[in-house]
Amino acid sequence: MMKKNETTPTTQATQTTQTTDFAPILTRAAAAETTRDPSSVMTLLADSDHTGGRLTSYRSTFAEGAVGAPAHLHTEASEAFFVIDGALQVLVGEEIVVLEAGDFLVVPPHTPHAFAAAPGRTADVLFVFTPGAGRFDYLRLLGRVMRGEADPQQIKDSSERFDNHYVDSPAWREALAARG
Repeated sequence: MMKKNETTPTTQATQTTQTTDFAPILTRAAAAETTRDPSSVMTLLADSDHTGGRLTSYRSTFAEGAVGAPAHLHTEASEAFFVIDGALQVLVGEEIVVLEAGDFLVVPPHTPHAFAAAPGRTADVLFVFTPGAGRFDYLRLLGRVMRGEADPQQIKDSSERFDNHYVDSPAWREALAARG
């Protein structure tokens, strides 16, 4: 017996067979590589070299009010954000939005964006890039730069390799200045 408001499917699902060029990936939390900077921990889940180039995914936990990434864009990849816990302040184009736990955002290529834990809040966020772009090497480099172990010029020099292009955003500068 069906419950109220349930409907019966009117079409039968068609089963399709797809082939992939990578094996299933299971990343156990206890075995995942992590990289750190002074205000966040990044847990590396799946990178493009293991997903046939299809995606890259990692999880970042940000300290209270921590600034994540300056304004930038990707020319090839879409970037998805899923807030697991806390709140994330995000620049999308020239609009500032706050994502709360359970919120999901996809930023298409060529769209300037930036992010930080919302003022006075922590954030735990799952990131997915598609297609993938070897982002784990970028995150490792970023951690070294933030800890003073590598030259910041290396980030600028890697923009094409990692599809990470920094841009100026007056809206994001104002949002950061308003934090105090």
